Amino acid sequence: MISTSIKQLLIVMLVVFLLAVLPFSVAEAAEGVQVTVPELSSSDYPVIAGVNSRVAVWLAAQLHLWFAAFVLAVPIFVFIIESIGVWTRDQRYDEMAFEFIKVSITAYSLTAILGGLLAFSLFIFYPQLMTYLTGVFSESMFYYALLFFAESVTLYVYYYGWHWLQGGDKKWIHLTLGLLLNAVGTLLMLLANAWLTFMMSPNGVDTAGTFTGDTWGAIHNFLWNPINLHRVVANVAFGGSVVGAYAAFKFLSASGEDERAHYDWMGYNANFIAITALLPLPFAGYYLTAEIYEYSQQMGITLMGGVFAWLFIIQAVLIGTLFIAANYYLWCGMGRSEGAHRYYPYIKYIAFVIVASFLVWFTPHTLVLTNEELKALGGPYHKYLGPLGIMPAKNTAVNLMILFTAVSFLIYRRSNKLPTVSWVQTGNALQIALFVAGIANILILGIYYGYFTNTVYKVAASIPQVLTTLVVIVISTVIDSFLYKGAEEVAPLRWGRVPDRSQYALFLLAVAFTWLMGLMGYIRSGIRQHWHVTDVFRDNSVDAFTPTLGYAANVVSIGVVIFMAMVVFVFWISQVSSKKSYPEGYWKTA
Repeated sequence: MISTSIKQLLIVMLVVFLLAVLPFSVAEAAEGVQVTVPELSSSDYPVIAGVNSRVAVWLAAQLHLWFAAFVLAVPIFVFIIESIGVWTRDQRYDEMAFEFIKVSITAYSLTAILGGLLAFSLFIFYPQLMTYLTGVFSESMFYYALLFFAESVTLYVYYYGWHWLQGGDKKWIHLTLGLLLNAVGTLLMLLANAWLTFMMSPNGVDTAGTFTGDTWGAIHNFLWNPINLHRVVANVAFGGSVVGAYAAFKFLSASGEDERAHYDWMGYNANFIAITALLPLPFAGYYLTAEIYEYSQQMGITLMGGVFAWLFIIQAVLIGTLFIAANYYLWCGMGRSEGAHRYYPYIKYIAFVIVASFLVWFTPHTLVLTNEELKALGGPYHKYLGPLGIMPAKNTAVNLMILFTAVSFLIYRRSNKLPTVSWVQTGNALQIALFVAGIANILILGIYYGYFTNTVYKVAASIPQVLTTLVVIVISTVIDSFLYKGAEEVAPLRWGRVPDRSQYALFLLAVAFTWLMGLMGYIRSGIRQHWHVTDVFRDNSVDAFTPTLGYAANVVSIGVVIFMAMVVFVFWISQVSSKKSYPEGYWKTA
């Protein structure tokens, strides 16, 4: 572990040099110095034989962002799990939190290495762009470097001091360190988000593209807050899915029943974190898209109705896969309970609604057809399926998927419990009435306001749909918590008594989340099209074109394969590091 620490320190020093020292030698925007946009031609972009500069930066950035999302999210729910352990005095939570942070230590080193690779790639292939951006953000990049040092120190003390800071006041010191670690990590993400959102919605520039504002004005650009919200939620969901894959890996390689039970319990908690964050994620994405439209209608049309529209069909398939896999894992997990057979008949109805909603969710509005196919179909719209391709149908479908996923959670939660309160029938009736009323309201808003009113009401109807879903989930969860307070167990839960195929659902969640993040990252960057900085700094390199759907899918897929291979390496390292062996002929003391 000492060699890992030295490697980490060297990488941090390299990144600090690139992101802190160099910017100050380029410009001092914080002091009011104007930063102008250079006039570039294709010959101004460095070329390395045999290397596609765009793909190299693309893969380096995506791999860095995947690992950064993981190491940002893991400390968040590690802190929550450790706090639960302190509150409940249950040692299992503390052990699980420690194992999660142990996995993230190796991932943190890889994040720093990939960050250094990204920084080198950007300065090598796009030096003029980096000169401009470092001139605008020199002050924030300096503080980013300081925060990176602070995060590294805090993470190492938090991890290596885990067993030392136990008991009494020391435990509260450790929890404070965890809170500080999350605060620093979140600030790092917010600063990095400002750089990418400035490229999408620049602030503080004049008509000629010259930056004349202050650093805070550049940071607080139009899309900064929407991206911040979306990324925090997405990172937690993504981190939970990767940790769930780790638990599945350990479960399938476990040698004993106790070990299987431990990692089954760990996988369930990781899945719970991932799906809890997944439920509001479509709403955060919808908010971000609405803000993109608000900033630039042309950018919004390019995003949803132009060259990137078909990528959202792939996105819909991946989101549907996430919901189906998450529900399937819960249904398999009901096998841990002796009382789950009471709810098995309802699973097929939940599955039907989720699959039907999934089919609506990825139904395209228009089809890419040949002339012969257009004649046979009678136009670009299918007679019956065409109406399912517009947003009111998709908003209705995703809200129903979320509601019925919540139903799966409620069924799983109560499958091994027998309520003891006197108002059981009343409580169940209230929950059923709440869900029926919520579903009816979502359908009315989606059908009537989506198809029989003008466009203004179609867009506005999505807000009460979201509120309906949130209200139903929150109120039903509150009712359920009181209904099953002090409930009796049918029998002790038998952790580890789940089929192996349930663990493959956790692997599927991790892969689908990774693929989805890569795809959405490409779309977010791609809507700038031939601009480095939208409407300010034109991209005149030979690679300034919008890749085809197949090209983009291939690059993202290659990135996913590389990332998954690196994640397997992280899992393997964490496993072998816990094994002890001694050379032949050595002896050890008791």
